[in-house]
Amino acid sequence: MVIMLLHAIGIIIAEVRSQVKMVEASAYIHLKLLHNVLRQPQIFFDTIPIGRILNRFSKDVYGMDVELPDIILDFVYCALDVASTFLAIIYSTPIFVVVMVPTIIIYYLVQVLYVTTSRQLKRIESVSRSPIYSHFQESIQGASTIRAYSKEQEFILESEKKVDLNQVCYFPSVMANRWLAVRLETIGNILTFSAALFAVMGRGRISGGIVGLSVSYALSVTQTLNWLVRMSSDVETNIVAVERIKEYSETPQEAPWEIPSNKPHQEWPEAGVVEFNKYSTRYREGLDLVVRDINCKITKGEKIGIVGRTGAGKSSLTLALFRIIEAAGGNIVIDNVNISKIGLHDLRSRLTIIPQDPVLFSGTLQMNLDPFHKYDDAKVWSALEQSHLKEFVSGLPNGLQHQVSEGGENLSVGQRQLVCLARAILRKTRVLVLDEATAAVDLETDDLIQQTIRREFASCTVITIAHRLNTIMDSTRIVVLDRGEIKEFDTPATLLNNKNSIFYGLAKDAGLV
Repeated sequence: MVIMLLHAIGIIIAEVRSQVKMVEASAYIHLKLLHNVLRQPQIFFDTIPIGRILNRFSKDVYGMDVELPDIILDFVYCALDVASTFLAIIYSTPIFVVVMVPTIIIYYLVQVLYVTTSRQLKRIESVSRSPIYSHFQESIQGASTIRAYSKEQEFILESEKKVDLNQVCYFPSVMANRWLAVRLETIGNILTFSAALFAVMGRGRISGGIVGLSVSYALSVTQTLNWLVRMSSDVETNIVAVERIKEYSETPQEAPWEIPSNKPHQEWPEAGVVEFNKYSTRYREGLDLVVRDINCKITKGEKIGIVGRTGAGKSSLTLALFRIIEAAGGNIVIDNVNISKIGLHDLRSRLTIIPQDPVLFSGTLQMNLDPFHKYDDAKVWSALEQSHLKEFVSGLPNGLQHQVSEGGENLSVGQRQLVCLARAILRKTRVLVLDEATAAVDLETDDLIQQTIRREFASCTVITIAHRLNTIMDSTRIVVLDRGEIKEFDTPATLLNNKNSIFYGLAKDAGLV
């Protein structure tokens, strides 16, 4: 009774301790994966399909959290069962070692062959699963467009094709499993036959009880060895999930978030002077430069318009200011601080951008305006008033606590853009970047945004990437880019007076001259 009680207590302690440690390990690996993916450079998300990333956070994390711990425990138990079985048989009939040693070698060779094949098949199956996630997400996001063009059936068929391909990649794993089962059963039966044969041959020297013990253990050796090989192969097969997670946990990250030894002072930037010193950049190694030897100085409070044909490098300059892409040559200096020498958080938190595509998150309206709760309600309402949203928000049943759906789908495009404008007014840094901020809104909303920017950011440096030339005609100076180089940099009036200038040609095409 005491032995049974101690056995039960031991099992409980071992189970609880092992489960706790596995949960801690899984949480640590998941946190490291999440932290690393969130700190990836933009090029990572441009080159890696979103379905592959989702696959890491869904199926692979599930395998690590749920499947792998049980498989590891089963493997340990099977290994102990096999060891005790062999010890019992060897104790009963020592000559069994003659058969056991070569059999174990054969088992090992079969296992190595199966595990190597199974692991690769698991990788193929995992890779073929990623397009299913990508296609499903794209279908959800574009559901309205799919319905508008009555293409539902085509997308359903495409999804089924991807699932079928995944099953085709999964089927060889089942075949490999059956291949293993046949060989393990054969070898296990040989072991059982050998143990029984040796027990009968030594019946004169071995008592009946020992013979019974040897044969009874021999009958279970097939099952225990089969499970040991299966569990060991399952451990190696499912450890692929951890391997895939580890791959994304060790990819190179962006520059440091903060550099304590080189932090700008609290009020930086005070003036908003931006200098490009022979600045060049590319999107990733091996690609051509998208911006070449940019040399210009934007003085305090200037309103700069950046224009150019598609692919001229306008948006690349914006990405360069926020260090979304790093310099390939030269540098950018803001108020005498080389931005490549400071932490990314210190840089990005001191600049403000109103993007072309308004970015809103699922949550309250107040959370979207002030996610870090730095401002009181009075300042938030003031920002809403200045961005022409106060009347709209006041009319909502929950006011600032109005729930915004994912991506702001329950707001119009114009309202989303005005929310981004209110967010910019609330932060009000000395440098404001407008990345074709009014490209997706109507002319009336465009005028409201432009008026507010002229009024609220009168003393700030404003850099505007122009979609409509009329929005930058009142700029202090105009930068005309072509193939990543500055071709013209002067006041709008001077550029328009020169009928041979690129800017004059753009204005003529837009019907402004």
